[in-house]
Amino acid sequence: MEVDLVALLKTQCAQTFPDIAPQDVAPPYVTWQSLGGESRYTLANTPIDKRNTLMQINVWSATRKEANTLARAIEAAITASPAFVATPEGEPASIHEEDTGLYGAIQRYSIWSAR
Repeated sequence: MEVDLVALLKTQCAQTFPDIAPQDVAPPYVTWQSLGGESRYTLANTPIDKRNTLMQINVWSATRKEANTLARAIEAAITASPAFVATPEGEPASIHEEDTGLYGAIQRYSIWSAR
């Protein structure tokens, strides 16, 4: 699923990184990280053929407007993807990093994909 997710994110922002971005990267950029997910098993105690991942997508930009616009474009692309089933777990949260001056839009998704 991560390969499909990264490919999709890069259609919206070429600068996409797992966990954190390199220090010298200019905005805008996207980072993503897995926050766990649901483990589902059958009554026979065997895993089902699907996997659930809670994924956090972080957009970083020089302006609040650009961060929000990119976050909305990512939401539209993720929820329309045929590679997996993704549902936003709420609206993007806004953040401002004092050290870098960057604006962030952080959103979580529940993603179901093939195991």
